[in-house]
Amino acid sequence: MSLFSDLYHSRATVDFRPSWRRTLRVSAVVFAISLVLLIVRGLDLSVDFDGGGVFEAPVADGVGVDEARDALSPVGLTDARIQSVTGENGEAFIRVQTGVDDLDRRGEIVDALAGLGEGDTDAVLSETVGPTWGDEITAKARNALVVFFVVVSIYLAWRLEWRMAVGALVAVAHDLVITAGVYALFGFEVAPATVIALLTILGYSLYDTVVVYDKVLENDVVVAPASGRGKQPDPTPEAPSDLINRSMNQVLMRSINTTITTVIPVLSMLIVGSVFLGGVNLREFALALFIGLLLGTYSSLFVAAPVLVWLRNRFPVDRTEKELSAEDRALAEINRVSPLGKQRG
Repeated sequence: MSLFSDLYHSRATVDFRPSWRRTLRVSAVVFAISLVLLIVRGLDLSVDFDGGGVFEAPVADGVGVDEARDALSPVGLTDARIQSVTGENGEAFIRVQTGVDDLDRRGEIVDALAGLGEGDTDAVLSETVGPTWGDEITAKARNALVVFFVVVSIYLAWRLEWRMAVGALVAVAHDLVITAGVYALFGFEVAPATVIALLTILGYSLYDTVVVYDKVLENDVVVAPASGRGKQPDPTPEAPSDLINRSMNQVLMRSINTTITTVIPVLSMLIVGSVFLGGVNLREFALALFIGLLLGTYSSLFVAAPVLVWLRNRFPVDRTEKELSAEDRALAEINRVSPLGKQRG
């Protein structure tokens, strides 16, 4: 019970420092593997990005991917993406995704898929997307990512410090690349809902990291003497590793609460929405979000923090800069305390 009490009152004394070297190595290896997977296997992009057609047909019991591929081989669709899908009421469907060049044989594809069921061509649903639309979606997703990194870099460097901006961006890149690597490894389809989830991950990942960094700045206050007022700056400031480890313990409960309160509803979407309701778009969104949220919590503690330690050791903080704003920081701290000496809520 003492551990939970210490966590609740921000008095935890977990020593993260011995694990940082190992976690950075593990993260670097997983990051490299994810990059290799993205280069070698690539992402399974949906028709919204590549352009082409999607055909979905009801099939008889026992008909699977192999049977569908045999039926489509006379049409020349030997490399089409074929999935076996279960509907809301348990009915079986076959979903086929083709390229743009295969759309000229749309009628033959519909006839072949109809033969897997009751032979009714009207029951075969089809959707086509042109290559121009797919290129627009890809360009917008890429531009949104670039703008995000630029704006966040500028803001964090101004609001916090440039070392923290670098650490936060390293953690975000870590989360995005590994999430994409998981998709490449298991062949999960990347749809527009996935991109929305990835952009959402950026916000959650940054939130956890900025909470830790902001506490570091709060604990790293140096009060400069002015006309005999105030206390002398500590001639031997706290080591970066000690300072950051102490700050992480103070916000550890907040990070745990944030993770729990966000993962539970996402997990509900993933299980209830995709398994019981059969919502494919919901599954694509929730899966990416679930992976990214877990990675975001991990990276804020075991990637962003040690990166900041390394940067502060390599490029020490200019104490003169901190002393210039020390009076404002001290006044802000005094304002948080009531005349009775108790912190306001």
